[in-house]
Amino acid sequence: MVKIVWTEISVADLKDIFEYIVQDSARYATITVNKMYQRAQMLANNPDLGRIVPEFSDKSIKELIEGNYRIIYRIKNEEEIHILRVYHTSRLLKKNMIR
Repeated sequence: MVKIVWTEISVADLKDIFEYIVQDSARYATITVNKMYQRAQMLANNPDLGRIVPEFSDKSIKELIEGNYRIIYRIKNEEEIHILRVYHTSRLLKKNMIR
C-alpha cells in the first residue's frame, strides 16, 4: 500500500473549496470535500489510477477527476504519493502552480 501525503497547498486548496461552498450549503461542502479525500485515498491501492496531466509531459504527475475538480498528484516513488493541488476544472493550470 502506498502512503498518501497531502502537501500544505493541497490542504489549503481543500479548505478554500470548503469555505466557498459552505456559503451556500454546509452539507454539500462537507460531501464535496469528503468525496475528493476518498477519491485520493484510492491511490493507496492503485497509484496509476489517474491520467497524466495534459499540461505537463511528466509521467510522474497525474490527476484524478472528482466532480468539477482535478486532484493533481506526483508519484514520488513506489511507497509515496504527494497530492499537489486540488483545482476546479474551469481554472487554467500553469506549471508554476505545481511544485
